[in-house]
Amino acid sequence: MIDVQAMQDDRRIPIQKVGIKGVRYPITLRDKREGVQHTTATVNLFADLPHDFKGTHMSRFIEVFEEHRRDLSMPRFLEMLEEIRTSLEAETAYAELSFPYFMEKAAPVSGQVSVMSYDCAYIAKVWEGGKEFDVSVSVPVQTVCPCSKAISSHGAHNQRGIVTLTVALGPFFWIEDLVSLVEGSASCDVFTLLKREDEKFVTEKAFDNPRFVEDLVREVYRKVRDLGKFPKFSVEAENFESIHNHSAYAFVRST
Repeated sequence: MIDVQAMQDDRRIPIQKVGIKGVRYPITLRDKREGVQHTTATVNLFADLPHDFKGTHMSRFIEVFEEHRRDLSMPRFLEMLEEIRTSLEAETAYAELSFPYFMEKAAPVSGQVSVMSYDCAYIAKVWEGGKEFDVSVSVPVQTVCPCSKAISSHGAHNQRGIVTLTVALGPFFWIEDLVSLVEGSASCDVFTLLKREDEKFVTEKAFDNPRFVEDLVREVYRKVRDLGKFPKFSVEAENFESIHNHSAYAFVRST
């Protein structure tokens, strides 16, 4: 059959990214507690296209991804992307994989177990002789305003926020450990299931550990820096303010 994509194009315009976007697919990841975890990802896969190629072979993105989706541990993810690059005879290949990661979590007093969901992403590119790979995890937390606590005689306002920690791949690590690090930096972590004794505990713990959004990103930054594992990283926090009609926001990255 005629391969139209491989035909010559005479406009001499190279394309930096071409591929597939928004594919929803079941995948398998490594899980610290259970060994493996099955979840569903939204997948974007791209490669560059030389100026003299009319089009890329879209089906090859899915063919290669299908071969690897049952083990998308971090090293295997880069192997998959390199295979896409060579299969398409591209200089550079790109991948963005976003997925919910699930962890069982016990309430602090009752011990009742429920499941928490954390939005995660792999963002990578590979080229001949090089690679970049970032992993991000977004963690819901609770914060209590230090200013509100200092000036109020009847409590302080609190809110739920999201902290997104993005790290460049270095030595092997677990997503679960990043989640724990972020949760331990907030006024208190949040839970899917709380009984009354748990609600009392988390309310009082948060009140005893007030955090500005600035405190939050600095605490996470300090802990990640002290690990000495990641060549670069960034911390982003957004608090969905309970007494303002806006969010409070802070961002810091390693230098």
